[in-house]
Amino acid sequence: MSIEGLHVVILSGGISHERDVSLRSGRRVADALSRAGADVTIREPDASLLGFLEETKPDVVWPLLHGSSGENGALYSLLRAGRFPYVGSRPTSARLAWNKATAKAIAKRAGLATPPSIVLENSTFRELGAEAVMRLIARGIELPAVVKPVEGGSAQGVTSVASFEELPQALVTAFTYDDTVIIEKRIEGREVMVGVLDLDGEPLALPAVEVVANNGVYDYEARYNAGETTYYAPARLSDDEAARVSDAALLAIASIGLSDIARADFIVDEAGVVWFLEADPIPGLTETSIVPLGIEADDSELSAIYAQLAAAAAGRGPLE
Repeated sequence: MSIEGLHVVILSGGISHERDVSLRSGRRVADALSRAGADVTIREPDASLLGFLEETKPDVVWPLLHGSSGENGALYSLLRAGRFPYVGSRPTSARLAWNKATAKAIAKRAGLATPPSIVLENSTFRELGAEAVMRLIARGIELPAVVKPVEGGSAQGVTSVASFEELPQALVTAFTYDDTVIIEKRIEGREVMVGVLDLDGEPLALPAVEVVANNGVYDYEARYNAGETTYYAPARLSDDEAARVSDAALLAIASIGLSDIARADFIVDEAGVVWFLEADPIPGLTETSIVPLGIEADDSELSAIYAQLAAAAAGRGPLE
């Protein structure tokens, strides 16, 4: 199916902590699809949205709502119930990916290496006593470590800690974004990310993109402020490492069940071990985002790839 003349509704914005990223992603995709010949409408998720979709019956919806409102599968469930074709994964798969602890467990069962971690709920500190909990954390996890919300994106609420004295504040920061956090051993190595696209009925792993943040941590500011990060697309990997990272990305995304467009994040350590960190069911598509950089490193045109994804979803029709 051609994208020419298809009505594509892009959902962006929302009320999550990642609203700005979502708006930027939406504008970039809208521009690319418009250049390819699509009739594009950008909509915010509000009380009039579902009525608008029912009235206009777009050929395809492309949700680019980052954060819990878009990535936890709930919106996908509504679109599926309304029988609106959309670009994205099945609701249950998105939900699995959105929870970092669940995604890590799935990846580990699939045979991928993933850093040791501890998952804690906020209530645990009240019920068992903060001092005792912190004592066991110190016994159970090696430093340096990364503290992050179990559910959340764009590295918001994420802190790297080198000492246990830094841990309490890092937990407070993470709990600001979610009631459950994960403390994960920080693996030293090269941070690489891989976009995976469903094209022509087959998943394609884009060239890995390596990120080197100026401040040493690929946090929100490093991701979305120009000049804060150096990107290597493709990543500085040997042919063997690149192949193993690509295979790991395809395995991670397939094991979780994500489809259409997704991203998997890894660390490649000095020994060449590929460590799975997390998967993103709705990866950012801003000017500094990983998937667009991977598409360009693959010598492909953004507008052509986005058009292919949207047209394929329209041709597929509503998910059963």
